[in-house]
Amino acid sequence: MKDYPDPDALGTLMRHVLDLLDGAVAEVYRDQGLDEYRPRYSPIVRALLREGPLSVRDLAAAVGVTHSAASQTAAQMAKAGLVEHATDPGDQRRRLVALTPKAEALVPQITAEWDATVAAMAELDAELSMPLAVLLTEVAEALGRRPFRERIDFPGSNVS
Repeated sequence: MKDYPDPDALGTLMRHVLDLLDGAVAEVYRDQGLDEYRPRYSPIVRALLREGPLSVRDLAAAVGVTHSAASQTAAQMAKAGLVEHATDPGDQRRRLVALTPKAEALVPQITAEWDATVAAMAELDAELSMPLAVLLTEVAEALGRRPFRERIDFPGSNVS
């Protein structure tokens, strides 16, 4: 029996690969005693370190995810004490997401894990016919030009 999904079930296969990658990174964090830290937090932490406090909309753009995904991740991070919401000094109506001192104290560990993950990904890429990030970027760009729904030619569908 194979240990991966049917290659024709692309969504299932992509989730399986993501689970393998994220699961391994989460295990590294658990090994370091960071049980509440999730791999999905690192892009948020990196963006906030680079840009400073950001609105959820700006955070989503900086990370390259939807507003909803950024909002949900920021909420999870707030529960873990890693981010806090602050009022924008320039616009009192706007709320910003900012790293907490707890998160800032974890930056050396997070950075070390990120560097180790990048190195591991380079090793994995060497075994592939092309780097995974290159392929995924090409897929995202192609779907940006023509969404997948438009590519599905199903009898009775209204897609032209």
